[in-house]
Amino acid sequence: MPIGFRRKNIRLHPTRYQGREWFFITICCEDRWRVFAEGARAQLLIDLLRSTAGKFHFAVHAYCVMPDHFHALVEGVAAESNLLSFVRNFKQMSSREYSRATGQQLWQKKFYDHVLRVGDSPDAVSWYIWMNPVRKGICATAFEYPLSGSFTKAWREIIQPTETWVPAWEKWQVACP
Repeated sequence: MPIGFRRKNIRLHPTRYQGREWFFITICCEDRWRVFAEGARAQLLIDLLRSTAGKFHFAVHAYCVMPDHFHALVEGVAAESNLLSFVRNFKQMSSREYSRATGQQLWQKKFYDHVLRVGDSPDAVSWYIWMNPVRKGICATAFEYPLSGSFTKAWREIIQPTETWVPAWEKWQVACP
């Protein structure tokens, strides 16, 4: 009998995802397909993000829908806020119509998360998200990209902080080529 592959659990204890916390999340499309290269499909995702965030008690301070992945900075705004439930529902709801139309899976099975620490600046994390299309060469400035934004603030008026924020997995890629 073949030995089954056991996936490593990348999650913290479930209680770390509850309550009034700030989270940076990244959700990647299955096989990094460029599902959201079409603006209409991306706009539907943004609309779903808004409604799902409200249902699960999250404020969306920054988001960016890239052609093959999605970033967001979200904050639990109630004791009952639960990131795992929020992301599970968001992925299920966004996958349903896509799967019906194409017969394909929309998202990879897992998602990347980072619980913001005391030293993490929410504005710096937000700018990391909004600058993603610039770093990828899609546009020259963050303001040119139509699939980024915030549901909580006039993000185009926020001055880009001098300190930069980089997610841990990017730091590891640089340190361990």
